[in-house]
Amino acid sequence: MMDSLPSLHAALAMLVAIGMFVAFASNRFRVEMVSLFTICVIAIMLYFLPIPGMAPKEGIALAFQGFGHTALITITALMIMGRGLVVTGALQPAARALAGVYRIGNHLGLLVTLTLAFAASMVVNDTPVLVLLIPIMVQLAQGGAMPASKTLIPLNAAILIGGMATTIGTSTNLLVVSIAADLGMRQLPIFHFTPLVMMAALICLPYIWLVMPRLLPDNSPEAGHEPRSFIASLRIGTSSSFLGQTSEEIGDRLPARFTFLNASEPLQPGMRLAAAAPAEDLREGARKLGATAAPRWLIERIHAESAKLGEDLVEAEMAVSADSRLVGRTLQTAGIEGVAVLGVAQAPSRSFAAPREKSAEARLAEGDILLVLGREGALQEFAQAEALLMLDGAKPLPRTSKALTAGAIMGAAVLLASLGLVPIAISALTGAIAMFITGCVHFDKVGRALSAKVIVLVAASIAIGSLIFESGAAQYLGEVLAAAMAGLAGSVVLALIMLFVTLLTNFASNATAAAVGTPIAFSLAGQLGLPVEPLVLAVLFGCNLCYATPIAYQTNMLIMAEGDYKFNDYLKTGIPLVVLMVISLSVILSLAYGL
Repeated sequence: MMDSLPSLHAALAMLVAIGMFVAFASNRFRVEMVSLFTICVIAIMLYFLPIPGMAPKEGIALAFQGFGHTALITITALMIMGRGLVVTGALQPAARALAGVYRIGNHLGLLVTLTLAFAASMVVNDTPVLVLLIPIMVQLAQGGAMPASKTLIPLNAAILIGGMATTIGTSTNLLVVSIAADLGMRQLPIFHFTPLVMMAALICLPYIWLVMPRLLPDNSPEAGHEPRSFIASLRIGTSSSFLGQTSEEIGDRLPARFTFLNASEPLQPGMRLAAAAPAEDLREGARKLGATAAPRWLIERIHAESAKLGEDLVEAEMAVSADSRLVGRTLQTAGIEGVAVLGVAQAPSRSFAAPREKSAEARLAEGDILLVLGREGALQEFAQAEALLMLDGAKPLPRTSKALTAGAIMGAAVLLASLGLVPIAISALTGAIAMFITGCVHFDKVGRALSAKVIVLVAASIAIGSLIFESGAAQYLGEVLAAAMAGLAGSVVLALIMLFVTLLTNFASNATAAAVGTPIAFSLAGQLGLPVEPLVLAVLFGCNLCYATPIAYQTNMLIMAEGDYKFNDYLKTGIPLVVLMVISLSVILSLAYGL
C-alpha cells in the first residue's frame, strides 16, 4: 500500500522541477539564468535540508555534478568536432549533394534529409548522426535553402524516431532491454520492434515534414533582407570543365543567385567574365567555373602566406569612405597589396550623375563595398591604410587542406562509438583532442564552438534528474501510476504507461525514465495479467519520445544554439508529435500483441 503523500524531499524535488519548467516556458528569463538558479536552489536546499542518508556536502556535489558529467563532456567534445568539420570544409561535398536536391525543391530536400537521418540513426547512435548533419544544414541554409531554425527540430525528431527502432539505436534502448532481461524477460533481437516503429514513423512523417517547419520561426541572420550582391571579374582557368560552352548553356548548373553581366561567347582560358552574386554564391560559382575573382598568382601567394603563418584566411566587407585614396581609381590602378579584392557592391548613383558601368573594373566611388580576402591582420592594415570602414560579417574561409583529416577524425570517433568499442564520451573526447593536435581547430578559437547556454542547461538537467531520482519523487510517481491503472484495459494501460514515461523523460532524463518505468511495467504485467513484452516496449518507446523540451535529451540541446531556439519552440512542435506518437504506438502495440 503506497503512502497517500510524497515525502518532503520528493515534494520539493517535484516543486523545483515544475518551477524550472514554468520559468523556461515563460520566456521571461534567459535560459542560462534559469539553469544556474536551479542548480543553486538544489545546492542550498540539499545543504540545509539533506536527503536522509546523504551528507550536506554530497548534496552540493549532486547539484554541481553536471559540470563534470560524461554527458556534458560528450556534448562539448562533439561541438568541438563539429566545429572542426565546419572550419575545414570537410562537409562541403555532402552539402553540395544535398544542395542539388534542395534546388529541385526545399520540401523534397527536407524529405530526403529526414529519410537519411532516420535510416542512419537506426544503427548509429543519435548524437553522432546529428553532429554530422548540423553543420550541413547550417551551410545549406547559408546557401539559400530552408533556414536552419526550420529544419533542425524536424531533423532531430527524425533521428530520435529512427533511434528508437532498434535495440542498439540509443543507449536508453540498451538500458531498458538490459533491465528487462535482468528481471526475466527474453533478450530482444536488434530489429525485433523495427516494423512497429516504422509504421508509427510513416503516420507521423507528414507532420514532421510539412507542419513542423511552419510552426518554427525563421531565426537566420539574413531573415528580412536580401544579401548584398557583389560584381566580380572572373578569370577562367585552363582546367575549367565548361571550356567551349556559353554562359546560357551553363547557367542552370550555377547557384541560383549567380548572374552573368557580359556577352555570352564560349568560355576560353584566360577569358574574363563579369558576374554578380552574393559572396557565398560568388565563391561557389567561381569554384564550379574553375575561375578566380582576383589574379591567380595573388590568390596563391595569399594562401601560401596563410599556411606559413598558421593563420586563417578571412573574407570581409569594407566600405569606401569619402577620404579614401581609392575613390576615382580602379582596382587595377590602385596598387593594392597583401589582400585580394574579390568583388564590388556599387553604391547607388547620385542624383543627376551619369550611370556607372556595372563592372568590377569600373572606377570606385564613395559608399562602394569591397569584398576582400586576406589574413585578419592584413585586412586590418589594408582598411586602416586606405581609410576603409570594416563592416560586420567577416567570415573565416574553410581550411580545406585539413578537410580529410577532420573527416577522418570524426569518422573514426563515430565508428568506434557505434560499434561499441569505446563509450561515446571517450571517442568524442579523443576526437576533440585530435582536432586540436592536427590544427583542424585552433585552441584560441574554441570558444566559437561552444555554447554557454547549452553547457549550463545540460548541467541543470542532470542535477534535476538526479534530484528527482534520489529524493524518491520518481518512485512515488510510479506507485501512483500503478495504483491508478488497476482495472483498466490493456490498450489503455499501454498508452498511460507510455505517456507517464514520456513525461518523465522530458522533465528528468532518459536513464531515470528507463530505470523507473521498466520495473513498473513488470509490476503492472503481474497485477493486470498482461504480457510483459508490450509493456516493456511501451516504456522503451516512451523513453525516446523526448521532443517537448530542450532538457529532455542531449541532441535537443545540441540544436538549441544553432537554431537559436526558445523553450516554447520545443513545446509547440514537440507536444503534437508526442501525442501522435503515443496514439500511434499504443494502437500498433495493441494490435500486434492482441490487447
